[in-house]
Amino acid sequence: MAHLSRPLQRGALLASAIAVLGLLTACGNDHAGAGPRSVSGTAAPATGTGSASPSSSAPGSATDTSAATGTASAHPKPATPSATGASSGGTGTKAGSTGSRCHTSDLRASVGRNNPGAGQENFPLVLTNKSARTCTLRGFPGAAFVNASGSQLGPDPKRESGSAAAVTLKPGQSAWAGLTFSNPEVSGATTGTPSALLITPPDERDSLKVAWTGGTVPVSGNSSSVFLSVFSPGTGA
Repeated sequence: MAHLSRPLQRGALLASAIAVLGLLTACGNDHAGAGPRSVSGTAAPATGTGSASPSSSAPGSATDTSAATGTASAHPKPATPSATGASSGGTGTKAGSTGSRCHTSDLRASVGRNNPGAGQENFPLVLTNKSARTCTLRGFPGAAFVNASGSQLGPDPKRESGSAAAVTLKPGQSAWAGLTFSNPEVSGATTGTPSALLITPPDERDSLKVAWTGGTVPVSGNSSSVFLSVFSPGTGA
């Protein structure tokens, strides 16, 4: 075997070292290029999980909101839940309140005699308990003047200031609320002549119809407002 000189041996070793460095550099570049592909593959499942979470929770939140609103407005719950409250719920509460309140079917309506004064017309609206049970009235009546065809004349009456108190009516007893308006001849308001007055008891929807014999009433223009007061015991006579 031929022996290389020392200078040739050194040159061969240097060439081998350069070749090895070149291979290492090439391998490093290949691994660096593979890095983003590895990160991209890992991120795909994470993105899918993140989007699914809000979409699954949003409907639940919307449903809870509507349910809470419906419960608060339609079926109030007692402040302290109990076994009895849970079984009866809103129906039990409603039954208790309707047992003491006067319903339209329990009452008879009438309009008392006018008691004018200082340019005002003052009529007592009287509700009498015609039922066989004791019931209560609390607050303002509803009222509307109507013509012969049933159309309302003028705007709805306004409420006077005043504190409402429960009025207990035994069978045959009465309560009254004031209906007041300015004399149209004094105020110059536009007038109409009702054929009837509809009176609605507090917290009721059905009205009682009473023939109106009090003459003309203001329906528009200056000082045309009609006012109602809260119920008080008696007939207002």
